Amino acid sequence: MAKQIWLNLPVKDVKNAKDFFIKIGFVFKTEKETTSSACMLVGESNFVVMLFEESLFEGFVQNKLTDTQKSSEVLISIDAQSIQEVDELAVKVREAGGVVFAEPAGNQGWMYGFGFADLDGHRWNVLYMDFSKLPK
Repeated sequence: MAKQIWLNLPVKDVKNAKDFFIKIGFVFKTEKETTSSACMLVGESNFVVMLFEESLFEGFVQNKLTDTQKSSEVLISIDAQSIQEVDELAVKVREAGGVVFAEPAGNQGWMYGFGFADLDGHRWNVLYMDFSKLPK
């Protein structure tokens, strides 16, 4: 069976998208990039998010792209290690040009997070989860 999963995202401008994600703290595997793609690594297990120029991506999926200003196909969730990290990332997202669509806040008594859209309108969810407070 599969040993790894990759997330592929279409972007208008690979360089701008890469710069945005670097500003908010992500790292890239530069030996795996071209002018029309970039390889972003997420977390300790190096989950791969590939950023592809829209026309290249559209050729792969053989389908039209979702207009991220009008609809969403996916919500990408990532974890944070603390409430402070959530708040700091929200600031970095704004400074890098992203849009915070859900302000940092508590949820259900055991989660704290916020939602943002990257430069291409893909929606991300950042969560700190305190499982010691999870209702039983």
